[in-house]
Amino acid sequence: MSFDLLLAGGEIVFPGVGVRTGSVAVKDGRIAALLAPGEQASARKVIDCRGKWVMPGLIDPHTHIGFGSNETDFETESRSAAIGGVTGMMTFHRSNDLRQSTGPWKERGESQSLIDFGFHFGVTSKLHIDTLPECAERFGVTSIKVYLMYKGASGAAKGFTEIDDGLLYRALLQGARIKGGVVGVHCENVEVIPVFREPLKEAGRNDLPVWDEQSPGFLEAENVFRVIYFGEKAQCPVNIVHMSSAESLEIVRRAKRPGRAPIHVETCSHYLSLTSQSPIGFLGKVNPPLRSRNDVEALWEGVRDRTISTIGSDHVPRKRETKGPDIWKASAGFPGLGTLLPILIHEGVHKRGLPIEQIAAATSANVAKLYSIPNKGHIAVGMDADLVVVDPDREVLVDPATQESHSDYSPYEGMRFKGAPVRTILRGRIIASDGAVDPDARATPAGRYLHRS
Repeated sequence: MSFDLLLAGGEIVFPGVGVRTGSVAVKDGRIAALLAPGEQASARKVIDCRGKWVMPGLIDPHTHIGFGSNETDFETESRSAAIGGVTGMMTFHRSNDLRQSTGPWKERGESQSLIDFGFHFGVTSKLHIDTLPECAERFGVTSIKVYLMYKGASGAAKGFTEIDDGLLYRALLQGARIKGGVVGVHCENVEVIPVFREPLKEAGRNDLPVWDEQSPGFLEAENVFRVIYFGEKAQCPVNIVHMSSAESLEIVRRAKRPGRAPIHVETCSHYLSLTSQSPIGFLGKVNPPLRSRNDVEALWEGVRDRTISTIGSDHVPRKRETKGPDIWKASAGFPGLGTLLPILIHEGVHKRGLPIEQIAAATSANVAKLYSIPNKGHIAVGMDADLVVVDPDREVLVDPATQESHSDYSPYEGMRFKGAPVRTILRGRIIASDGAVDPDARATPAGRYLHRS
């Protein structure tokens, strides 16, 4: 049998299982065969992968497409993703009426994206709760998000007036009725933040550490307890998204037990690599805040013991000009799609000795399983040939000018990371090589919408 593509002689990474030398053969966009060392095969294109890892393409579970340029974010951010070895992304979609907005937003993605993409619905009103079954079935969306940091005055400032504990519980009840449903929650007790914020502002503080001090980790942990307790009562799987604190993780460990509704935990690459003391100034403002080195190490231990099951970027592609004029007025969030994999290899594998198959699980297989994404996340015959070839020794210097993002900065700019993609492949098609988008992929993007059920 002749194949379309052969990734020859690489170290094949099976998420959560191990690494095995061999070749991956691709035909008609699917993985057609896994060949042992010495087995021969012919293909129209052969890539020598000796000394390289062949991993499932990453699926970033946490992105905010449209927060930079509503018109072109799918185009620019999918290019940045491809450079970084990401072949799929889940992005949050919010609007007044999801029934009206989701179709056009999906069509824009289909016309622009180099990589596959799916949606989480942002739930901010009772209308969203009432129409969720219809929207879930119509658009194949099984995951929703509730924003506890937008309660009260904080939410009203952004136009959200219905977010409270009642909306959270309604969302959990509705999520429990959706097949494969999971409710993600941003956990921060915004009602207590002013107790800390007001004295700090009066003292004239204007630095990155103050963002952590005005919303300390225990305010996240308190909300985590509330969410998992409500989740148990509603019998709904919950996902604590972008977890940032050691205390939050410990609460999850104590709460997990057989027979109760599942508790999933996601963290992000910046909580595994940056702290409130990192010399990056206002660029490091994000919600929840960057925290201490102790929190970083605790979260890595959560990845190691699998309490944390998924890792994303929380990618927000705004411009540098929004990160000021002071810490209080600067926008929150920053870009991270293109740097997700190098950071995790450098910090996780090279610095802390985690096996690469565990990084692959947290960025591919576990994401596909949690969000019911078919044919993704594993290297096996019949799966979509979404693959990334990684040189574990290749060093990359983060330069925003080469990231292809709408954003013109990075909190990691000037930093070096060891371990980087050299080929990114979507359904058997090379979409990026050696840090650059493939010209054919740029001209004819072929990302597909991930309809889930």
